[in-house]
Amino acid sequence: MGRQTLMRPIQHGTLARNESLTAELAIVIPTFNERENIHILLEKLEAALRGLRWEAIFVDDDSTDGTVAELEEACRENPRLRCIRRLGRRGLSSAVVEGIQSTFAPYVAVMDADLQHDERLLAPMLEVLRRDEADLVVGSRYSEEGGFGEWDRQRQSISRFATRISRIILKDRMLSDPLSGFFMVKQEAFNSAVRDLSLQGYKILLDFVASSSAALRIRELPYQFGTRMHGESKLDTLAVVDYLLLLIDKLVGRWIPPRFILFVAVGLSGTGLHMIVLAEAFHLNVSFIVAQTLAVLTAITGNFFLNNWLTYFDRRIRGLFPMLFGLLTFYAVCLVGAVANVGIASFIFWQNYSWWLSGLCGILVGAVWNYAASSVITWRK
Repeated sequence: MGRQTLMRPIQHGTLARNESLTAELAIVIPTFNERENIHILLEKLEAALRGLRWEAIFVDDDSTDGTVAELEEACRENPRLRCIRRLGRRGLSSAVVEGIQSTFAPYVAVMDADLQHDERLLAPMLEVLRRDEADLVVGSRYSEEGGFGEWDRQRQSISRFATRISRIILKDRMLSDPLSGFFMVKQEAFNSAVRDLSLQGYKILLDFVASSSAALRIRELPYQFGTRMHGESKLDTLAVVDYLLLLIDKLVGRWIPPRFILFVAVGLSGTGLHMIVLAEAFHLNVSFIVAQTLAVLTAITGNFFLNNWLTYFDRRIRGLFPMLFGLLTFYAVCLVGAVANVGIASFIFWQNYSWWLSGLCGILVGAVWNYAASSVITWRK
């Protein structure tokens, strides 16, 4: 007799009891320190999606407030729920993509866990996609009857400005609220663009629409942005930087890494600091060699701390001794970069090229070296 393969019999009714196995709609919810909102959000979803086949996929970026324990308890009680725990990496966009790629539901919604998105809009969104009236349905705060809730005038102005500059990469794709974090999309439409996503920052909707090569049919439904009840807002200065990096990546990312552009911008600010220190020291009758040395050290130190806060915010060095070690390695990297700068510039100049072209080539070589070496040595992952 040949080798027999034993198969576990399928019990009738199993799929009916575990609706997450046949979910028509998957709701991806990124979380970071949202423990107090989880139970309330689930109650709202149960009420809004009654009668639908749905599942909720929480993607947690290593929360520190007990969110995971709350999700673990909820997942044990409700077969519709799943949780993806991510360690050593963060970012809303990448969390959303991981959540969407973990399900085979034909329709996928994305919403926050902070209770500011109106879960009652999910059913109407799904109906639009079911009728094949759109590939993407966006909850819009700018549409008629939509609104920003209790946002103050300054925050609304910042949002409107960010929305306007997003036109740079959206081109002719009409979308009143490209910064919305609340939308529903056909799985096949999202998958067609997923390999071209930047995964930079928090604005996954903008990234998706700008990355899609297909002519997306987009429908917007109005909703009122709610008020956060628990937890803290994730919007800060670095979120703005992330947004700018996304725009840069979509514009020139295929040729120049956005982080390199930020690194160069920090370097230019260091040049300004260099000249200020040099001028002040020279006016105090300090010898030029000493003044230049002080200016170089000051500029490199300033560049280190600004790059640590801004350019490499996702690999930020913390603690006194790690910071000192990082600064010393950055000094070493920049010293080699300076030698390469002078060497390349001198070599090109000796080949009878103009002084300004030689100087620019030296600066470029030094900048590329400093960026590449510091990424590997000072701010290694």
